[in-house]
Amino acid sequence: MSTPASGTTHQIESRHPGWPARPGALRVPAGVVALRPVRLRDAGEWSRLRLRDRVYLERWEPTAPGAWDERNSITAWLPQWSSLRRLGRQGLCLPFAITVDGVFAGQITLGNVIRASLRSAWVGYWVSSELAGKGVATAAVAMAVDHAFGEAGLHRVEATVRPENGASLRVLAKAGFREEGLFLRYLDVAGAWRDHLCFAVTAEEVEDGLCARLVRSGRAEHA
Repeated sequence: MSTPASGTTHQIESRHPGWPARPGALRVPAGVVALRPVRLRDAGEWSRLRLRDRVYLERWEPTAPGAWDERNSITAWLPQWSSLRRLGRQGLCLPFAITVDGVFAGQITLGNVIRASLRSAWVGYWVSSELAGKGVATAAVAMAVDHAFGEAGLHRVEATVRPENGASLRVLAKAGFREEGLFLRYLDVAGAWRDHLCFAVTAEEVEDGLCARLVRSGRAEHA
């Protein structure tokens, strides 16, 4: 890690450990999966994937104002990126782009970061439909959680998933999350209040890390 150029930078890094960051990579059937901070120049590929995969993504994501095409246009990325960048600098989230062989393939965010005596966050993610079932989301979740419990200094990460979302349930199971319970009418998704299952994992449960667990199971290799 480079030496901070000023006292201000050192204070920011000390106050918000683990950000910015580029966690290590894993090789899965789809290619080499890596995480990096989201960039302004991700706009084109972000918009292309989101518009193409509307049917694949929209049914699982929280309801938001405006039409899908508007919310996922190239111009819509600027305010989203700016907001994520600001929250990252404030220590409130860790917003990563997921790449496969260096190409933008989705996003994963550790959000609502709370420190003090709780030290928790939630994890949310999406990946290109072309990469579904090829280990990308599982690897990204494992890397993000290992980073949360390592450099970011957190203790608990949770995820909420609709019971009907079998693909995401499998991702969390393979990554090592355990089910904690059912949240009734938890989020407005696709225009209605939907039940969500809550999953979580704590630092004590991961031993040498979720990435190491994936490697031992044969689902990934260190890249």
